[in-house]
Amino acid sequence: MTTKKKLGIWMDHSAAHIIEFSENPFEVETIESKFTHLEKEKSLAKGESHLHHKEQQFLSDYFKRIAKVILNYDKVILFGPTNAKTEFFNYLSEDNRFVKIKVYIKETDKMNAFQRQNFINDYFSNPLYK
Repeated sequence: MTTKKKLGIWMDHSAAHIIEFSENPFEVETIESKFTHLEKEKSLAKGESHLHHKEQQFLSDYFKRIAKVILNYDKVILFGPTNAKTEFFNYLSEDNRFVKIKVYIKETDKMNAFQRQNFINDYFSNPLYK
């Protein structure tokens, strides 16, 4: 019997903290959006339409980089305080490569690294998500 590889991703629109579930969970990496405040100001100076287009480009790139990581996992919990996790879930739903990966969404507050690791442990220790 193979073990299921599980991953937790705490995310908002600026950063995704990727944490592998194991006996000693650790943050695999942090992926940051390249749509910074400075980039937002530069785009806004060219007009609201340009800003929206740039924001969508950066968001798509951000989601692609996160999606690439989760291809190696069987179960993923997306959690965090904003709707970025739901937007990312919708992004994954449009790509057939993610059909066999179980993705869950959970609303949480802002968390520090210790709280994120505890959340992953508690979540995947629950018999419903094993």
